Amino acid sequence: MDLGDEGSSPWGDVPSQSSPAQQASTLAQDDKQKTDASATSSTPGAGSAPTASAAPRSPAARGPRRRQYGTSSTKLEAVDDPLGPLGAATPPTGLDAAPPVPPQKEPAASRGSRLAPDASAPSSLRGLMDSVNLDDDDAEQARSQGPRVPPPVQAPAGAAPQRQTQPSVSIEQAAKPSFSIYVGDPHKVGDLTSSHTEYSVTTKTTSKGYRNAEFTVSRRYRDFLWLYTQLHNNNPGVIIPPPPEKQAVGRFEVDFVESRRAALERMLNKTAAHSILQHDGDLKLFLESDAFNVDIKNKERKDAGLGESKGMFGSMLSGSSGKFVEHDDWFHDRKIYLDALENQLRALLKATDTVVSQRKGLAEACGDFSASLHSLSTVELSPSLSSPLDSLSDIQIRIRELYERQAQQDVLTMGIVIDEYIRLIGSVKTAFQQRQKSYHAWHTAEQELQKRKTTQDKLLRQGRSQQDRLNQLSADVADAERRVHQARLLFDDMGRLMRSELERFEKEKVEDFKSGVETYLESAVEAQKELIEIWETFLMQLDEGEEFVPPVGVVAPSTTDQAAPAEQHNNSQATAGSGERVEAESEPEN
Repeated sequence: MDLGDEGSSPWGDVPSQSSPAQQASTLAQDDKQKTDASATSSTPGAGSAPTASAAPRSPAARGPRRRQYGTSSTKLEAVDDPLGPLGAATPPTGLDAAPPVPPQKEPAASRGSRLAPDASAPSSLRGLMDSVNLDDDDAEQARSQGPRVPPPVQAPAGAAPQRQTQPSVSIEQAAKPSFSIYVGDPHKVGDLTSSHTEYSVTTKTTSKGYRNAEFTVSRRYRDFLWLYTQLHNNNPGVIIPPPPEKQAVGRFEVDFVESRRAALERMLNKTAAHSILQHDGDLKLFLESDAFNVDIKNKERKDAGLGESKGMFGSMLSGSSGKFVEHDDWFHDRKIYLDALENQLRALLKATDTVVSQRKGLAEACGDFSASLHSLSTVELSPSLSSPLDSLSDIQIRIRELYERQAQQDVLTMGIVIDEYIRLIGSVKTAFQQRQKSYHAWHTAEQELQKRKTTQDKLLRQGRSQQDRLNQLSADVADAERRVHQARLLFDDMGRLMRSELERFEKEKVEDFKSGVETYLESAVEAQKELIEIWETFLMQLDEGEEFVPPVGVVAPSTTDQAAPAEQHNNSQATAGSGERVEAESEPEN
């Protein structure tokens, strides 16, 4: 109904007199007319639509829809709609109004081609399409040949060249990194009152726990002692390679400094080769830290704050060591063996020191013998005798140097190995003491558990209503049982660890002594070969009647130096003869 029709209420309050079927058909026609009007208005050049459908109808103009109550029958009539359920627009009648082309799938070859701006597109869209530059002939040619392939990633011009990939290492090599540590450059630092020797520690490693693969730091002797103490505290039951002992007298002598340097180097290499000690944080701090003293102070400050929360381990280390009776026969036999081995090694070290001192005394004797031969050659009248005597004096000087070098090699081959294993036995005894402390901690925890259980039983027998105290005692008993269990496990674990450590100690002892004895014998053989060569050369030249040519490094005396003593001797004899004649002439006649 139109709003301008007469007799119709603008508010739609006139009741409809049509039947339900007519009302349903009217509603369907109204919807159809609205759809036709919208399609006609969107299609250019379309025919004119009816006036009633051109103007929008308000819901009030259609009249209210009344809901029918009751059991009234509703009759549905079919409506012929040749345009389908979507209600397509009326087909256009003009020539230029062609039906829209259905969308087609874009071919793969032209997906990347630039779309031409359409005149019907909005101006903002055309401006956006014009602002994007997609003219790339190479890219279009590559797309026309096949599916689009992502371009290769290229490094920027100023970037560094890529690092060559290294071959992957096995799990065993990653879990057991290699270390090569060299201790060298011993030099004296400080004045007379506070002087000490510092060493440069150079480390080469494959471990990923360090910042670099090779680095060098400077350490003094007390830093090595700090590392030894920390490793003992951090790893109870492990045999820690010890540093050399202190020496107050002669600590700046060349031989002592060299022997200490070699001992410190062996200590670090053995520590880094240990499967447990090489992962210790204090070892990493010692090898890598540039500000070592500052880092030590910070670490000690942190450890002091955590001293009260060390728990079982702290009480085990600080606990009193009472009487200990070894119940394990294996450990009892090893302790007896270690005591006997220590006594034998001390006796062997004493004998080695005696041999070294005898070699040094023999070297001094050769020096005295050389000085006496040289003095004899200077007063000898015959050049044929003075020259061999002087050559023999030079040979004795060479033999003295040989004995001194051999004495130093004895200290560095056999002496240092013997001294190292004497100190290693001390480390083994320290591990035994830690095991004893663990045993005492275990039994102390058991005694505490028995006391708390006894108190709990007394409280239960009294039968009083002290539930709070009983609950507290039950919690204390459970805590004591946990401590006993932990102490027992710690003692058992330390025993198993010490068994493996003593087996490793025996294996390394055999290898180190074998290597030390072989080096000692090789140096002795080389020294004897050099000595025999010197004597044979001297004898051959004496038999041929030639003047002896001293070995390399010994300067032969010149002919004028040998003739000078003989000339001085003849002059002295002539002076003495003239004096006798003067006395005879001045004597009065009888």
